[in-house]
Amino acid sequence: MACDLWLVPLVDVLCHSPDNPFAEEIAAYDKALGDAGLPPVPVFGYVPGLSGGVAPVAAFDYDALHFLRRAHLLNLCGLSVTPVDELGGDYEQLLEMFEPTAQQSHLVWHFDHAGAYVPVDFAHPLSNEELLDGGGPLGSSHGLLRELHQVAPVLGIDPDNPPAPPAAPDRPTTLEERAAPGPDEDGPFARERHVWLGLHAAATRSLAQGSMIVFS
Repeated sequence: MACDLWLVPLVDVLCHSPDNPFAEEIAAYDKALGDAGLPPVPVFGYVPGLSGGVAPVAAFDYDALHFLRRAHLLNLCGLSVTPVDELGGDYEQLLEMFEPTAQQSHLVWHFDHAGAYVPVDFAHPLSNEELLDGGGPLGSSHGLLRELHQVAPVLGIDPDNPPAPPAAPDRPTTLEERAAPGPDEDGPFARERHVWLGLHAAATRSLAQGSMIVFS
């Protein structure tokens, strides 16, 4: 099953429009941020050439996303990260055993099919009843990028000089189909690396362009 990542530019022409399709979500994020003593979701002035439209930035399969989350959680807990061919029930057991650690992770503690990362720096994912009833915990693009850098060496990636990211999908993928393109390399961590590169591209652009990352 495929998961798409979209970049939503946090520009005034979108966020201040009465037709903003993300108005309810941003209001919920602002409330969660305010309750945590943090500034609201930032809104930037539109700059032609830098600010674009809502667009997909990466796509990957849910299973591959869970492979990367497994690797990061194992690494966080000081356990050996070994490649596996399938997850089975091991990942669920890992989440149960190390739930407090998982809940502190922007990469791990996030809904698969919904939710967002915003370009506001906070230590741990934010969660309240309204968020859980909607898109799930709110993540920080800064926090996601830090965690991607942390797990990168385990996957054989230099976070300061990563490979080029996969091409963005040319159309939205449906839940039932496989993501395309898939990993363009073989190796024990090919799936984890593919997701890492997509998430890294999204997080980097989120911070550089003032966009939020939306799962769909």
